[in-house]
Amino acid sequence: MIFIASVLDPRNKFEYVEGALEELFGEKKGKKINVEVYAYMNSLFGEYLKKYSTDSCPQSPSSSTSSNNTSNTPSGSVISASKNRTKLNLKKQKEDNGSGGAKSELDKYISEEQEPFSEEFDILSWWKTHAPRFPILSELARDVLAIPISSVASECAFSTGGRILDSFRSSLTTKCVQALICVQDWIREEKNPISVEEDLKYLEELELDMENNGSTTSIV
Repeated sequence: MIFIASVLDPRNKFEYVEGALEELFGEKKGKKINVEVYAYMNSLFGEYLKKYSTDSCPQSPSSSTSSNNTSNTPSGSVISASKNRTKLNLKKQKEDNGSGGAKSELDKYISEEQEPFSEEFDILSWWKTHAPRFPILSELARDVLAIPISSVASECAFSTGGRILDSFRSSLTTKCVQALICVQDWIREEKNPISVEEDLKYLEELELDMENNGSTTSIV
């Protein structure tokens, strides 16, 4: 799925993925993995094609509505750039429609040139803008690009015991571990702020009382 996400980046597509795979795994194995990624990409697109081909695809607002909403804005350069992008998208859409539907959305996307690399490039905005041209592929991109790249956050949420049972405290009993975890949760849920100094004073007094009681018992 990491490779699929990279393919769905208009700056990368398969050209970048193919080169990266060959650099990571060698030329022979890299080409084999690239073929598998391409086959999985087609299979995944086929599933989305079945799912969304009969559904109504989201349509972008018309250029006239956009111009009416932004005609009163002071940034004329932004409006001009938006109009140019809209005209370019409409031109590409007409070219796609004129091809007789021989190519799928995936083939059209892959065959087009890559977008120029930029650190400020917004992938989600690009797919939102090109959703009328790639209605099904944009749905696939939306789902794939929403997958977290790492599961560290979710693992940390459910691995509290691992931070309590370390190599220095591996002899704790199950009851002690359970008590430590429960106390930790209770402290986190405490609405009133906890004063460490007051707690230390209370513990010191409690410890002195226990020592005094112990000494008294030994004398008796």
